[in-house]
Amino acid sequence: MDERETAGKPVRCKAAVARKAGEPLVIEEIIVAPPNPREVRIQIICTSLCHSDVTFWKMKDPPGYFPRIFGHEAIGVVETVGENVDEVIEGDIVIPTFMSDCGECTDCRSKKSNLCSKLPFKVFPWMPRYETSRFTDLKGEVLYHFLSVSSFSEYTVVDVAHVTKVDPAVPPNRACLLSCGVSTGVGAAWRTANVETGSTIVIFGLGAIGLAVAEGARLCGATRIIGVDVNPAKFEIGKTFGVTDFVNSGNCGNKPVSQVIKEMTDGGADYCFECVGLASLVEEAFSCCRKGWGKTIVLGVDKPGSLLSFTSYEVLHSGKSLMGSLFGGLKAKSDIPILLKRYMNKELQLDEFVTHEVRFEDINKAFDLLIDGKCLRCVIWMNK
Repeated sequence: MDERETAGKPVRCKAAVARKAGEPLVIEEIIVAPPNPREVRIQIICTSLCHSDVTFWKMKDPPGYFPRIFGHEAIGVVETVGENVDEVIEGDIVIPTFMSDCGECTDCRSKKSNLCSKLPFKVFPWMPRYETSRFTDLKGEVLYHFLSVSSFSEYTVVDVAHVTKVDPAVPPNRACLLSCGVSTGVGAAWRTANVETGSTIVIFGLGAIGLAVAEGARLCGATRIIGVDVNPAKFEIGKTFGVTDFVNSGNCGNKPVSQVIKEMTDGGADYCFECVGLASLVEEAFSCCRKGWGKTIVLGVDKPGSLLSFTSYEVLHSGKSLMGSLFGGLKAKSDIPILLKRYMNKELQLDEFVTHEVRFEDINKAFDLLIDGKCLRCVIWMNK
C-alpha cells in the first residue's frame, strides 16, 4: 500500500479480531481511521505474543471487552502522522509501548518514575487521549483497542506518547521484544532494583519475564541468580540467561520455599522478583529477602482484588522494601534505544527469547504454543 495514497484517509486492511472470549482469532478485513491530533498510524512489521494478551483474551467480563484487536509487543513504520506531531515523521521505524512517556508531566520529567500522570496506564478499550476507537469492521461495528497498541492488525493507530523511534538497523523480529516483556524483566533488575555487582537475586517464575529479569541481573553483574519454578526444564533454559541455581518449589518437602532460599543464601537474597502473579509468592519473596536491605520487586499480575498479608511487626523490624515495577521502571523513549544498542553490541541477549516465528495467518498457532508452555516468545510476521 502506497503511503502517499493512504495518508490521512481510512485504510482497509487485515486484522486478527477476537470476537468472543477464549475463541480463536478471526482474520478479517477492517477499517482503520486516520490518526487524530497527537496520534500516528503505524504499519506493523511484526508483533509477538505476550501472556497478557492471553489473559485478557480469556476474560468474559470487564476489563475483558469484545470484539477486540489484541497485541501490544510490536514494531512498525509510521505511515501517517496526525496534527501536532513533531517527534516522528512518515517512514520512521517505531516501537509502540503500553506505557506512555509524555515527556511533559512531573513524573516523566523526573528520573524517579516512569508512571506518566498525563496519560496514566489504564486497562481500557479506547485510545488514551480521546477514549474513542480507530477500528471498525466492514459492517461499521466498533472494534475495541488493547493496551493503547492493538498490534494484531496490519495497521494500527497509537498515541505519540506511546511510540519510541528506533534504529532501523536492528532486526525487527528482535526489536519488537522490547515493546513489553523483555524490557519489563531487564528493566526491573536494571532500573527498579538497581542490582549491584556481586548481588544474589531470586526469581520466582522462569517464564519470559523471569528469564528477562535474569538477563538484566546478569548484565548488572549479579553473581548468584536463583530461579524458582515448578518445571525443572526451566533450569536448562535459565542457564542461557545467567541462572546459577534452581529451586523446584513443588519439591521442597515440608519447608517453605523461603526457608530453603534463606538456608542457601545465609540469611536471604539481596533482591527477589515475583514474576508469576500470585500474592502467596509475593509473601514468600518478601520473606526470603535479606533483613536490613533486601528488596522485593513485584512484576506478576495477580487477579483483581488480590491482597497481600504482612504483619506490621514484619515490616517495621525487617528493614526490607517491597515495590511494584510496571514496564520494569523503564522510560520507553530513552531506555529502549539504550537496550537496542546493547543488543547490537552483543551485550544484551534477545535472539534466545525467540523460540518460534509464524506468519500472520497462523496467529492462533502462536496462542497454542504459549498456552501449552512450548515457547518463550513467538514472533508473528505481518507480511512474509
